[in-house]
Formats: sequence, structure tokens, C-alpha cells
Amino acid sequence: MIRYDLHGKRALVTGGASGIGLATVRMLAEAGARVAVNHLRGDARADAVLEELRGTGLDVLPAPGDVGDAVDGPRMVEQAVAELGGLDFLVNNAGTPGTSSLIPPAALDRMTEDLWQTVLQVNLLGVFRCSKAAAPALMAAGGAVVNVASIAGIDSPGSSMAYGATKAGVISLTKNLARALAPGVRVNAVAPGAVDSPWMVEWTEARKQASAEKALLKRRCQPGDLAEVILFFLGGAGMVTGQTLVVDGGLTLEAR
Repeated sequence: MIRYDLHGKRALVTGGASGIGLATVRMLAEAGARVAVNHLRGDARADAVLEELRGTGLDVLPAPGDVGDAVDGPRMVEQAVAELGGLDFLVNNAGTPGTSSLIPPAALDRMTEDLWQTVLQVNLLGVFRCSKAAAPALMAAGGAVVNVASIAGIDSPGSSMAYGATKAGVISLTKNLARALAPGVRVNAVAPGAVDSPWMVEWTEARKQASAEKALLKRRCQPGDLAEVILFFLGGAGMVTGQTLVVDGGLTLEAR
């Protein structure tokens, strides 16, 4: 893995207490960055995660708040920026499927207004709100943004059509944020495939194994696989903006 020297850099990672977010927090901090770790208030994992990271000498601080809330999300960003003393990197990772089980496209009766609102507020509007709130600090620093999309936003059904629609929206939003924040700030996205991380949608061992077998690389992604690409977009890739990189081990290639 390419190593980046990020000493003196300041980062905010939303949904940073588990999965891809936590792997990204750890990798950024190990590279020398000071990292604000966003999490929902009351998340029991957050205190333990922060204690563990600090115990290994990493410079991390809590940034509690709900990115799906029109007031609390921007407030969280502004407070994190103030505590960090500026912002070089924003990783919009927080997301939700809004359901604990898969909803196939034909199950329209399960696509309730509440589900749509929950997924839209967190997965799409949350990305916009956090980016908008962080924009002045990012432009002042000449920073970079990485949004976490999904192959569900490209050509996979995902956990539901609402989830897929929001992730397709993140891909479009990434392009327009790249236009909006140019030339000083680069904005890119990663689109994970099947990832072994804590998630609210139930995956049986049989389905996990099947997704690994379908992938050209014959394994499921680990959170660190995504964090490595996120760091590439943040610490390198100086001439790349408005792009979405699929990280799925060839799962979607084989599915075609």
C-alpha cells in the first residue's frame, strides 16, 4: 500500500465509528492526520473506538451528530472544523439502508414514505449538507472530499430501490460538487461492492459466500480495501476530480 505523509492535515469522517468509516479514520490517523470521528449520539461503539485509537497514540476527537438532520448535520461539521482549526479532508461515509432485510425491486408495497425519507435524508441530503457546511474551510485549505457511493447506484439492485437511487444521486452529486468547488477542492467517490462490515441488512453466510464466488477476485471487500482507495483520492490523485471508482473485486463485471 502507498504510504502518505498527512502530518498537519485535518480530516472529518462521517459514520466513523465502524466499518469503512473506522478503517478510514485509522488509516488517516496512522498517516499523521488529526481526525474528527463523526458518530450518532448514544452510539456505544464510539467511546470504545476513540479510546482504543487514542491508546495507540492516534490523534482523534469525537464529532457527534446526525448527518441526516438538516440542523444537526451542519452544526456537527462546523463544530468539528472549529475544534480541528480548519479542514483539509472530508469523507462523507455515513449512510443507512433504512431496512434490516433486502427489499427486491418488485416489492413496491414495502417501499414506504418513511423509508424513502430516512434513506434520502442520510444518504443523499446528508452528503450535500456536510459538503456545503465544510466548503469554506475546504476551499481555504485547498482540500479534498471523498463520498462513499455504492455499486447499487450503478447497476446493482442493492438493499432497496431507495438505497440505489440515493447512491446514484451521490455519484451525480459528486460530479456537481467537483464543479462547484473547483479549482481549489477535488471531489471524488468510491463505489463499494459487497463489504464485510457491520451493516443493518441481514446477510446469510450462503449469500456472503455466493457474492465472493461471483467476484472475479473471489473474495468480498474488507473495510481497509475501501479506506486505501479513499486515502489515494485524499493524499494523492492530484489531477482527479468528479470521478467514481468502483471497488468490488470485479463483482459487477462478472454479474454482467
